[in-house]
Amino acid sequence: GEERGERRANTCAAQAGYVPRRPPHAPVMEKRIELERRGRSPSKITELNLDNCRSTSIVGLTDEFEKLEVLSLINVGLTSLKGLPVLPNLRKLELSDNRISGGLNALTCLPKLAYLNLSGNKIKDLETLEPLKNLKSLFNLDLFNCEVSLVENYREKVFSLIPSLVYLDGLDKEDNSEEEEDGEEEEDGVEVLGEGENDDDDGGEVLEGDNEHDDEDDIDGEEEEEIDEEEVEEEEDEDEEEEDVPLDALYKEYNPVGDDDYEAAEGEGEDDDVLEEEEDGDVNRGQKRKLSDGD
Repeated sequence: GEERGERRANTCAAQAGYVPRRPPHAPVMEKRIELERRGRSPSKITELNLDNCRSTSIVGLTDEFEKLEVLSLINVGLTSLKGLPVLPNLRKLELSDNRISGGLNALTCLPKLAYLNLSGNKIKDLETLEPLKNLKSLFNLDLFNCEVSLVENYREKVFSLIPSLVYLDGLDKEDNSEEEEDGEEEEDGVEVLGEGENDDDDGGEVLEGDNEHDDEDDIDGEEEEEIDEEEVEEEEDEDEEEEDVPLDALYKEYNPVGDDDYEAAEGEGEDDDVLEEEEDGDVNRGQKRKLSDGD
């Protein structure tokens, strides 16, 4: 009976245009922030991802997140930026695919904001973008798939409105993309490095110092070679002096007593003398016989 009565009351309230209040509970975004913290202090968090957590406004984010640099709120269902706290170090803010149609003056509490993505929102005119000219650090803005991008001379007008802006929807004033610019910077960096290496090769004082050391090393090497050549020449002179010593002097200094080889050599010499004398005697006898026969 009570359930039927409650149902009837709700039906009557709905017909009268009254929607009964839901039981109080913690907002979804606040729960998500608590999960993303993972027990860390808000003052130590630098990046926070709250994508797809459904909420029409920002809830649970406080100025305690003083070191936060990157905040992502993609496809949350935001209709305004109500509840956005002062974040002095925030550099990148992702707000794409929401239902924001105005109230961008809330972003002026982000003095270091450099990248802002508002693509896929309900921004219709340039007047809505007026507060962004006060963001002195803003250099990259994305308004892709917003109605404002259909305004005549849209790009020229937005660049004129925000002097600090460099990229709009991924392109600069000359329609060069960020990727192309990054590629050119990398090539320039390579060239600069190459030039630096050549400069080092042509450097005066450093190379002169190196040349002095090299010259000293060369001089030391030449002196060592000269010393080695002198030593070799001295050794050769000593060998020649030894070879030039007369044999007589060697024999004079040599005492043959007790040297069997020397005594044997002397004996052989005596035998040779005897043989020579005998041969001479035979020759003389032969000559005498010839003379006697002639007579």
